[in-house]
Amino acid sequence: MRTQPFPSLILLFLAASCASIHNIGNVVDPVSHGAGTPASPATAWTPPANAIPPRVPPPNDLVLPPAGVPLELAQVIDLALSNNPATRTTWLEARLAEANLGSVRSAYLPTVDLGASLTRAHATTGTATTLSGPNLSLDYLLFDFGGRNAAAEAARQTLIASGFTHNQTIQDVILSVEQAYYDYLDAKALLTAQEATIKERQTSLDSADARHRAGVATIADVLQARTALSQAKLTYETIEGNLRRLQGTIATLMGVPASTPFVAGDLPQDLPAQQVSDAVESLMTRAVTERPDLAAARAEVERARQRVQVVRAEGLPSVGVGASVGNIFTNGLNNRFTPYSAGISLRVPLFTGFKNTYDIRAAQIETQLAAENARNVEQQVGLQVWTSYYALQTAMQRVATSRDLLRDATESVDVAMGRYRAGIGNILDLLTAQAALENARAEEVQARTDWFLSVAQLAHDTGTLTRAAAPQGK
Repeated sequence: MRTQPFPSLILLFLAASCASIHNIGNVVDPVSHGAGTPASPATAWTPPANAIPPRVPPPNDLVLPPAGVPLELAQVIDLALSNNPATRTTWLEARLAEANLGSVRSAYLPTVDLGASLTRAHATTGTATTLSGPNLSLDYLLFDFGGRNAAAEAARQTLIASGFTHNQTIQDVILSVEQAYYDYLDAKALLTAQEATIKERQTSLDSADARHRAGVATIADVLQARTALSQAKLTYETIEGNLRRLQGTIATLMGVPASTPFVAGDLPQDLPAQQVSDAVESLMTRAVTERPDLAAARAEVERARQRVQVVRAEGLPSVGVGASVGNIFTNGLNNRFTPYSAGISLRVPLFTGFKNTYDIRAAQIETQLAAENARNVEQQVGLQVWTSYYALQTAMQRVATSRDLLRDATESVDVAMGRYRAGIGNILDLLTAQAALENARAEEVQARTDWFLSVAQLAHDTGTLTRAAAPQGK
């Protein structure tokens, strides 16, 4: 039998390899298992059949909004807190920190190992078989200059920080829900107001047509009234599109698909008698103690401080105890003896290339960074409370002023319509008055919405925003 020369085999192997990795549109690396890269910057990447991972299923405890039942704000908040990925993520992170704390605290307990081994050795004198086991060994750390305590405290501060972060996420989600919810009610109220405007513009057009047929008005009056009606309809369509966008936003905040149908109420006409009597300075002081994100930042400072002690202890001596007991069989398992031992160990790091020195310095700098971050958060909290406090004061004043404006604009339209029908006024005066009334309606709706949003923002910035503290209309 004739064998193929070795170089020819190599050439055949290389040719087969090149053919197997050739892929149109992709430059395939054998290491990438067919994923590859585009052939050029102008070439789209062609994914392999298994490139798209399966869809992540929704959680089993996902709660859907009830169909056909108007949702109150508190119900939307409950659904969001249960379903929103943000709250679920921080909750899982807190559970992860709790598990990590348990892992770190295991250093306070001894470690026990069970082992066994089988050795078969060949020597000039013959074959020997040694079976070692089962055997038990125990190790326990007695003293390490506080490193173990500092590590446990650092893990506890991490758990505390994650808990405060979860609380802050809850308040952030509540605020986002309230903002989207009241924006949605605002769009609904604007849509209703725009319907009234369209009816008024239609009435003006009918009056202009009647006057034109009677010969007391020109075609210009009809065209101007028709233009104003078209503009009002365009505004209605814009508001309706914004309403649908906000509906998807609320559904997403509730942790359900954006296309999930639900029904919401209406923007309250009467505002609750909820006055802010505290001075802004006292609210800022309250925020310093109530804000969860500030508390989390302070916990991070404490964790960094404990980390310094952990690193410092790594360069100091440590004392531990150990013990072991087991069976050893030799020579075909015919001979057996049971050795046991116990002792105290001392570990003294002498030189690590100055690693511990630089690690301590880095940990100290991390502590300073955490402290500066906490100070920055505290300053931002104060600014947020200051801003939201005066935004609420302005919103309260705008509600009263916008209602006065709406009353005056309504009377002005009535007068302008009466004058136009009587033949005293012109179409421009009527359309101008109606445009002012349209703006006044929108201003009044926006002022009410801004009041609710300002109350929610101030509660959030002071760290007191909860489901029960959400502003409810009458």
